[in-house]
Amino acid sequence: MQEVLALLYPWLKVGHLVFVIFWMAGLFMLPRFFVYHQEALAGSEEATRWVERESRLRKIILNPAIVMVWVFGLALAFTADAWGQGWFHLKLLFVLSLSGYHGWMSVYAKRLARGEPTLTGKQLRLLNEVPGIAAILIVTTVVIGRFYLT
Repeated sequence: MQEVLALLYPWLKVGHLVFVIFWMAGLFMLPRFFVYHQEALAGSEEATRWVERESRLRKIILNPAIVMVWVFGLALAFTADAWGQGWFHLKLLFVLSLSGYHGWMSVYAKRLARGEPTLTGKQLRLLNEVPGIAAILIVTTVVIGRFYLT
């Protein structure tokens, strides 16, 4: 099995990176959707459309992307035998945190769909920065951390 994964390594990496891009795009979009949703008049046709848009974003882009990121990422970790490397543990911590953020945003989407917003537009705009910060930390860990955190 290890030999097969080694032959597939470049393709696993391509799959991982492509789905990371999809996942990050969705994570950048969802809090922005929430801002527009909360600015719409409660119970209006516009608010109903935002509920549908948020649901589609989660079901069509975010949820499949996170699954594929984890599948490809774990396959890469096994192929590269990354489990004993310090940079990988740090990356895993950041990715687990970002996955938790994803889960929290999905819960908030359902709460917002029920008409129970608990965050302000300003708070949602700040939350929109979380994926960008996570991307900086993860990419830095992978590219630079491999040299210093072995």
